[in-house]
Amino acid sequence: MTLNYIHWNPNPEIINILGISIRYYGLLFVSGLILSVYFLGRIYKRENLPAANLEKLSIYSMIGILAGARLGHCLFYEPAYYLAHPLEMILPVSFPPDGGIKFTGYRGLASHGGALGLLIAIYLYSRKTKHAMLDTIDLIAVVAALGSAFIRLANFMNSEIIGTPTTKPWGVIFERVDNLPRHPAQLYEAFAYFIIFAIMMTLYYKLRPKLKNGFFFGLVLVLIFTARFIIEFVKENQVDFENSMTFNMGQLLSLPYIIVGIGFMIFGILKTKRL
Repeated sequence: MTLNYIHWNPNPEIINILGISIRYYGLLFVSGLILSVYFLGRIYKRENLPAANLEKLSIYSMIGILAGARLGHCLFYEPAYYLAHPLEMILPVSFPPDGGIKFTGYRGLASHGGALGLLIAIYLYSRKTKHAMLDTIDLIAVVAALGSAFIRLANFMNSEIIGTPTTKPWGVIFERVDNLPRHPAQLYEAFAYFIIFAIMMTLYYKLRPKLKNGFFFGLVLVLIFTARFIIEFVKENQVDFENSMTFNMGQLLSLPYIIVGIGFMIFGILKTKRL
C-alpha cells in the first residue's frame, strides 16, 4: 500500500514590494501578538485595569519577547558563532566571508529565551505602572499560549523545526529539506498550545476568584513546557551537538520552567487560601 504523504513547499515570502519582503513568518507572528493583546484587553477590562497600562505592557512585552527569543537562540544553540559575530545577534543581516552585507531576517528564535525576555519586560512594566508583577504575569499567562501557537504555525510555513521521519499517513514531506515523510511537529505543538489557551481561558472565567497569586503563571509554564518536552521526541535536533545527548537542548531547557511552574502553582494555592 502506497501512502500519499502531504508534499509541502510553500514560498515563505508572500510578496516583495520594492525590496521589502512580506513573509508568512512575520505575518503570523504579528497576528498572534495582536490576538493575544485583544484577549488580554478583555481581561484587563474585566479586572478594571487602565487601558493605558495595557498599551505599555504590549510594548514592553513585544520588545522583551523578540530580544529574549533572539538572544536565547544565539547563546543556547550557536554560542561560538554568534559570540564571534555579535552584530548578527541583533541585526537581521549576515556578513559573508567574501565581503558585503546579506539580509537574512531573524532566522533563529528560541521560545525559552522569549519566555525569559518576557519576564524581564513584565518586571520593568510593573515598576513603571506599580501593577503588581505577580498579578501581571498571571493575566499574561492566560493568553500566552495563543501567541506561541501562531509562532509554530509560522515555523510550519517556513518548513523549519521539522519532525523526525515517520510512516504515519499524516506525514509531511518538507521538500525544501528532503524527500522523507516527517512528523509535522510544528502542527502538533501549535495544536497543543491552542488547547492550552482554551484551558487557561476557561479556568480564568470560571475560577478566577480561587486562582490567583501566580497560579495561572505556574500552570501555563507547566502545560507549555511539558508539551514542548514531549513533542521534542519527534523533532529533529536543531544543532549537531544535540545528537549525542539523551535529551536535547529544548528538553533540558524545559525542565527548569516546569519545576518553577509547579512551585508557583503551589505558592498561588497556599497564598490564596490564607487571604
